[in-house]
Amino acid sequence: QVQLVESGGGLVQPGGSLRLSCVASAMMFSTYTTGWYRQAPGKPRELVAVVTTGGNIDYADSVKGRFTISRDNAQNTVYLQMNSLKPEDTAVYYCNARRMLLDYWGQGTQVTVSP
Repeated sequence: QVQLVESGGGLVQPGGSLRLSCVASAMMFSTYTTGWYRQAPGKPRELVAVVTTGGNIDYADSVKGRFTISRDNAQNTVYLQMNSLKPEDTAVYYCNARRMLLDYWGQGTQVTVSP
């Protein structure tokens, strides 16, 4: 059974950093486009960052220059390094892996940026 398990969320002060991890199991991880999405209360889920199987990367404008996505296919893991965090980054962050008609999500990890 395919699983995506996120970790690394928590409470951080503005300007701080967090590193999210997402470990995948029961899939050929290297063949999937992987990404991070987030959903704040009362708002729709939005793309944060995505990395394709070929290594192409895209970021939401709101996180460019502050967040970095990376993947380690040998460890079946995708990371999101978040620096210079702002209160508006507060959300539940979800890991995603997709390939053709297959689309998998993790359970989410809460990130709260507050003084």
